Amino acid sequence: MDQNLYPTDEFSARNVVSSETVYDGRIWNVVHEEVELASDGPRIARDFVAHPGAVAVVVLDETDRILLVNQYRHPVGMTLWELPAGLLDVAGEAPLDAAKRELWEEADRRAEDWAVLTDFFLSPGSSSEAMRIFLARNSALVPPTERHERTEEEAEMKFGWVPLDQAVNAVLTGRIHNPSAVVGILATQAAKAQGFAQLREADAPFEAHPGLRSG
Repeated sequence: MDQNLYPTDEFSARNVVSSETVYDGRIWNVVHEEVELASDGPRIARDFVAHPGAVAVVVLDETDRILLVNQYRHPVGMTLWELPAGLLDVAGEAPLDAAKRELWEEADRRAEDWAVLTDFFLSPGSSSEAMRIFLARNSALVPPTERHERTEEEAEMKFGWVPLDQAVNAVLTGRIHNPSAVVGILATQAAKAQGFAQLREADAPFEAHPGLRSG
């Protein structure tokens, strides 16, 4: 095909013949499913992580710096520079409210202006995890008496401001590895080049998330 594409991911309903939770974990489960690719077509069997989803926040200040947090991640044995982020694991909590909570818990901040930066799947071949990244501006520290007490790995967290162009360079030179940070930093650079005109409202439907789809 020579014509230019305007790519849009689409939902594709398939008949799930069977579904079984084979591992019930603390945060996510592993599910085994058999699926028909077509009504008279072949069946496939897949094991995947059933994940509650997550949110992350790019905090951008008036001088085009972004806020990064540093946290130890045991599966990879590294401390990583990341965006403030967390799970959608509170029943009934909207993604925007979860993002505001995570910004308060991890960076001691609140922000006045919010928009959806982008949505993505972290590993769609093996996990249902969908993440929404928000852009937050006009942020300020909360008073010390109102700050969240961080524990376990989060007790070691530190954070700092990085100019956006330097953060982009850190991604491209392989110094930042966290997927939401990589996506969020590059998406912010692209959105800035468009004057942030393409961003969605902060409460836009999160249709990519399997548990938040309408219909």
